[in-house]
This record gives sequence, C-alpha cells and structure tokens, in this order.
Amino acid sequence: MNSDSIRLCVPAEAAYARVVRMTASNLAVLADMDVDDVDDVRMAAEEGFVYACATAPAACDVVFTVSSEEMRIDFALGEVDAADDEQTDLDLIEALLNAVCDDFGFTDDGSSLVLIKKAGSHAR
Repeated sequence: MNSDSIRLCVPAEAAYARVVRMTASNLAVLADMDVDDVDDVRMAAEEGFVYACATAPAACDVVFTVSSEEMRIDFALGEVDAADDEQTDLDLIEALLNAVCDDFGFTDDGSSLVLIKKAGSHAR
C-alpha cells in the first residue's frame, strides 16, 4: 500500500479553518473517496483543527497521510489547559469526530490528535 504525506502548517486561528478543511477534502477526492466520505473528511478536518486550536499551539501543524484505503490526519496539539466551558466544547467536538471518523484518538504521548477515515466506510 503506497501512501503520500502532505504537511501543512497554519496559524492556530479560526480564519485558517477553511484552508485545512479544503485541503483535506481535495486530498480525499484525489484518493478516490466517494462524496459522502469526502464530506466526512471535510467535517473531521475542520473539527480536528478547532480541537487543536483549543489546545493553544503557536501554529497548527497538520499531516495528511493518504492511501487508496484510508486518509489519516494528525494534528499537533499544544498544552490542554481548558476551563470547564471550553472542556464541554471539546467534549462536543470529540462526539462529532467519533461520528465521522473510523478511528479517532491521541498519540501515546498526547502530543497529537489522530483521525482516520477509511475509503468506502461512510455507511458503516
């Protein structure tokens, strides 16, 4: 299975969510994902970016790994120091990510959020 990795670094500001979202959806199209999976990838990328920004990194480093079988998106995280209201928002984002991703979690050291969407898995 061949895969390509694409790295993106954007300021951790809401104005850049579209850049991340559109990059993810374009890569999903290049991976021959169907329309429903592309929509899931687009939503997952935006919510993952929002989550990463909530951890207050100076910039948001995103790595897209694309193959014919799946798309993986890794978001580098800052330090999680969220107030109770912000944690509630993060819990909602986690619920949404669980709904649109085939796999969702964090690296063992907690430094990255990892989202995986398998091709053809929308109707799971």
